[in-house]
Amino acid sequence: MIKKVLTSFLFFSILACSSPPQRNCSNFKTGNFSFTTEIDGVKKETTFYRTEDTEVDFFEGKRDTSSVRWINDCEYVLKNKNPKSKAEEKSIHIKILTTTDSSYTFEYNAIGDKRKFKGTAFKIH
Repeated sequence: MIKKVLTSFLFFSILACSSPPQRNCSNFKTGNFSFTTEIDGVKKETTFYRTEDTEVDFFEGKRDTSSVRWINDCEYVLKNKNPKSKAEEKSIHIKILTTTDSSYTFEYNAIGDKRKFKGTAFKIH
């Protein structure tokens, strides 16, 4: 019994000491990206490019431009420059959770909405 407790303790100690997820957010502040999501059971791809203060999205043949306001290296707010509906007037808060050499996983929500969604964007070279 003691052996099982010690083994469990050792396992959880090693797990707790593992390195935290990588967050090199500054590598993803600018560039060209792609993001795939599922809408009503159908996979849809958005491509976009981002500069320090602007993001331009391309989705289903339409182009959308938003201003970018960085809160810190890993969080920013998008505000649609030409909203066509009330829903498009809401700003989107994006928080980068983890990064790899070529992608970042993020969490996003409309400001004021408690529902949060996750996605992964891939840098296009």
